[in-house]
Amino acid sequence: MPFVDLQSRLGINLDRWLLLQSGEQPNKRAARCHAFEKEWIECSHGIGQTRAKKECQLEFEDFYECMHRQKTLHWLPIEFRVHFKILHERLYAIRQQRDKLIKEGKYTPPSHHTGKAEQTP
Repeated sequence: MPFVDLQSRLGINLDRWLLLQSGEQPNKRAARCHAFEKEWIECSHGIGQTRAKKECQLEFEDFYECMHRQKTLHWLPIEFRVHFKILHERLYAIRQQRDKLIKEGKYTPPSHHTGKAEQTP
């Protein structure tokens, strides 16, 4: 507990902006991975980054899995995995065709797809 709690005195909550899942959610429902993030934050709070990496590894892995769903997608039925593989191959083919057209000079990507900042005065 801090000696002077400025956040509560000023009526602001910085944690809401710093945490991934803790922001205002539609219909006042918690985000999918909010509980996992909260466990990870509570475990690592106050022990330092070095100790937190070792001692809170399990909580972090749970949070990471919830965010990225790598294990979940791995255990999907074969029909879904085949569908994802076909979709991935199709998107890869589209990107390859786009890169080929750009190299030949037949296609110019829009300015907002080039990754450059807008040139506004």
